[in-house]
Amino acid sequence: MWNNPISLYMKLTSIIAGAALAVSVTATAEVFSADPPKQEFSYVNDRFADIEVLRYKVPGFEDLSLRQKQLVYYLTEAAIWGRDILWDQNCKYNLPIRYMLEDVYANYSGDRKLDPQYKEFETYLKQVWFANGIHHHYSTDKFVPGFSREFLQSELAKLPADAVWRPMEAELLEVIFNPDVYAKRVNQAEGQDLILTSANNMYEGVTQKEGEDFYAAMKKADDATPVSYGLNARVVKDKDGKIVEQVYRLGGHYGEAIAHIVENLEKAMEFAENDAQRKTIAKLIDYYRTGDLRTFDDYSIQWVEDTASQVDFINGFIESYGDPLGMTGSWESIVNFKNIPASHRTEVLSADAQWFENNSPVDPRFRKEEVKGVSAKVITAAILAGDAYPSTPIGINLPNANWIRAAHGSKSVTIENITQAYDEASQGNGFNEEFVIDDATCKLLDKYLFVTDNLHTDLHECLGHGSGRLLPGVDPDALKAHGSTLEEARADLFALYYLGDPKLVEIGLLDSPDAYKAQYYKYILNGMMTQLMRIEPGKDVEEAHMRNRKLIAEWTYEKGRPDNVIELVKRDGKTFIKINDYEKLRQLFGQLLGEVQRIKSEGDYDAGAALVETYAVKVDPAVHKEVLDRYAHLNIAPYRGFVNPTYRQIFDGNGNVVDVEIEYNEDFIPQMLRYGKDYNGLKR
Repeated sequence: MWNNPISLYMKLTSIIAGAALAVSVTATAEVFSADPPKQEFSYVNDRFADIEVLRYKVPGFEDLSLRQKQLVYYLTEAAIWGRDILWDQNCKYNLPIRYMLEDVYANYSGDRKLDPQYKEFETYLKQVWFANGIHHHYSTDKFVPGFSREFLQSELAKLPADAVWRPMEAELLEVIFNPDVYAKRVNQAEGQDLILTSANNMYEGVTQKEGEDFYAAMKKADDATPVSYGLNARVVKDKDGKIVEQVYRLGGHYGEAIAHIVENLEKAMEFAENDAQRKTIAKLIDYYRTGDLRTFDDYSIQWVEDTASQVDFINGFIESYGDPLGMTGSWESIVNFKNIPASHRTEVLSADAQWFENNSPVDPRFRKEEVKGVSAKVITAAILAGDAYPSTPIGINLPNANWIRAAHGSKSVTIENITQAYDEASQGNGFNEEFVIDDATCKLLDKYLFVTDNLHTDLHECLGHGSGRLLPGVDPDALKAHGSTLEEARADLFALYYLGDPKLVEIGLLDSPDAYKAQYYKYILNGMMTQLMRIEPGKDVEEAHMRNRKLIAEWTYEKGRPDNVIELVKRDGKTFIKINDYEKLRQLFGQLLGEVQRIKSEGDYDAGAALVETYAVKVDPAVHKEVLDRYAHLNIAPYRGFVNPTYRQIFDGNGNVVDVEIEYNEDFIPQMLRYGKDYNGLKR
């Protein structure tokens, strides 16, 4: 499960929120070169629409051994080769549209700086690159072009008649410019057919009921170790009208890109740090060859039990937020290595995992009697790819299979070089002065928000997702479309409840019993108000993490009203959050955690749906307008993501690799063009 970067965005940016190897860079010379000039490091790289693109440093890479650097190198290659899989999963028109737009960009002969139509075109192309397709990476709404259809048609007329996208030109133009065609990548609106109204490419010719019935028929009520049904497959109707899976595997669906992933995983195996890691990579390759989900479970168990390796990675079809039914995993990869000094706090939490489980404010029937295999660490990301790029999580807890967590444990990570990049790029943005109620609260946030943000991520990933248990016979997918929202709420509530526990001061992770208040204030302000700047007027909240935060904040506000726990204060026509009783707020977090855990443990779909629909979806238009108006004066980008560093092998005179160097001087547009040219995994 992902912990979204928005959890850092009050102090960092707003409260809302490889690297291809530079060995063979041969794309258009006027756009970028193989040996770009050295530059002074700057966190901010680009800004367009509602996006700011940052760089991140990879501290400690130079200190790795040559074998470890080579391992990172080939794992990054395997990561980037999966890029086009995600593009195609997001919408079947994404890749031909990207090819078409990149051809226009590369061949445009007008004045790039002065032509307003071209400037709007470039902004649109950057949005599409950032989102891995034509739908916004967060809202999943389709982008609205700021340029005209006539402008694009005139530019397309100048391009070769045999361009790969040419036979689809009219269809692609309709998809781009008609707002009613493929309007939303993932629709979560209650009462609608979530498959037929979603533009993603995980189903074809199948209704929501047919998809749900298809997978329900596969499951066995008494299966204690169920596979993750649908995780690596597209569901379609064959020529006879029978519903079947197109499995993502070597020689199957996406086999062309998977072949490149496997090739580089095989090279990475040669530099594995130990036998356990080598066997884990081999098992992943076996899974890619067969598409067998039992093999994926075997790989997941081996991966979670390898806690000795410093270099680590995720690679595959992981999170199911992109599927409206929560079944199919979007392709992603993160290559990383352990930040040994910073991992102290996660190791302390892991050592006390049983204490946290035993003292959780949930019904003892839903607690784990024995917490197994909880390993947690702070990591340094070396490359971001697929569904983790350019927008990326700041924490991860895997594997997602409940029975593997119960029997073998889980790995939890906090990606601290990413949180550090957010922090460094967000100094002095004016957010606190605009939205925080008083100077005392501002000082509290300045002093404690960064550490409590990281601890919140640690608790969310390390213990929250791994806590609790399903009752025997409960279907892990029983909560259906609301499962992701409720799971993120469960992990957030666990983290929030324990941030206020004296235990964290006792074990030395916080130095003040008041530190947790910084996170509580930020969380309520975000959930009730400031995250709304990401929503268009008149729209509902749909993204799972945003729903989760709104659910928690609105529920605690309502339930705390008799005691005035959270107060909305009006001052000079502006609304401010005031928390009057932090301890009672903590108790409310505990009560809601108990209910959400019950819902998950019992598979109570109706109660879960009622919670989400009551507290997490609808937006107060007056509050929304106020938030948007106040943000308009700050010039803060609602969303942030990253450009990757690049890695380059250094050879001696005999062709032997003597080092791998990292560079931070590739900009967003050149990186997008290079990835599209050199890592064209599904062949244009």
